[in-house]
Amino acid sequence: MKALVTGGGGFLGLHLVEALLHKGYDVTVFCRGHYDELDALGVPVIQGDLANAEQVMAACKGQDVVFHVAAKTGPYGAYEEFERINVQGTDHVIAACTANGVKKLVYTSSPSVLSFAENLSGVDESWPYPDTVISAYQHTKMLAEQRVLAANGQYGLMTTALRPHAIWGPRDTQLLPFIIERSQQGKLAVLGDGKNKISVSYVENTAHAHIQAAESDRVGGKVYFINEVEPVEMWSWINSLLRELGAPEVKKRLPYGMAYGLAYLMEKTWQWLPLKGDPALTRAIVAACGKDHHFDVSAAQRDFNLQSPVPMDEAVRRFLEYFRGHAW
Repeated sequence: MKALVTGGGGFLGLHLVEALLHKGYDVTVFCRGHYDELDALGVPVIQGDLANAEQVMAACKGQDVVFHVAAKTGPYGAYEEFERINVQGTDHVIAACTANGVKKLVYTSSPSVLSFAENLSGVDESWPYPDTVISAYQHTKMLAEQRVLAANGQYGLMTTALRPHAIWGPRDTQLLPFIIERSQQGKLAVLGDGKNKISVSYVENTAHAHIQAAESDRVGGKVYFINEVEPVEMWSWINSLLRELGAPEVKKRLPYGMAYGLAYLMEKTWQWLPLKGDPALTRAIVAACGKDHHFDVSAAQRDFNLQSPVPMDEAVRRFLEYFRGHAW
């Protein structure tokens, strides 16, 4: 079985490549950069840009399944760049899959397509898309997800979209390292009462879920949450990891409403002036850190037997083993 992974040099992408190789897939990666880890695995790499339709078309030739993991992420930035990668790039992937007779397209979406400005407590896939957009990432991922699902059945292509939340684990370069760094600098605060619960997705389990979905014939045209079954209390969980790593715990507090208003003003200031870099707070960050965001995975359990091969205690052990010894 031949599989193409877009963004296969990234955090989730590399774990997915490793999991596919372990299962005997013939894997190719499409990405912009060069990664020593992929060289070490002996994986063929096609360097290109998702916004280049011809490059994407060539990469999908001869593939049986495409895992579209690559995306532009972040809580802030120019809408045009998010749209170029997340929407136009996904359109190119869909077109390349249909033109080349690819059998399955598995798209890595995100619960961020929903409105994070409200509590989402145990919601399932029937929860509607929001009317209000608070970030370019949210909106462009939503549009891309909709396009992938709408493409199901075109020229024999089966499509599905997966929504992992708060992916974490060894080799993470963004989520938890960012939290650790900000905590070390004293620039992190608990938003709200600190009791909000979130779903988390251990990276190896997330990669496994992508393969499970690809190997199922029941997922066509559907979207799925694929996080761990039980949510965690976000700030106590983060502080427990920080303690184990010898990093400062997050003790400062900021009322949610004040933080959200401050984030709105910062975003407007950056737009009006404009200023370089990103604002320290955005509405997307505040909402993600101060509200309940945990999701029901029963649909994935039903349709492709979603499982977590790595239990939570072992996931924590592997995470700590990888990150201990770093100079925070």
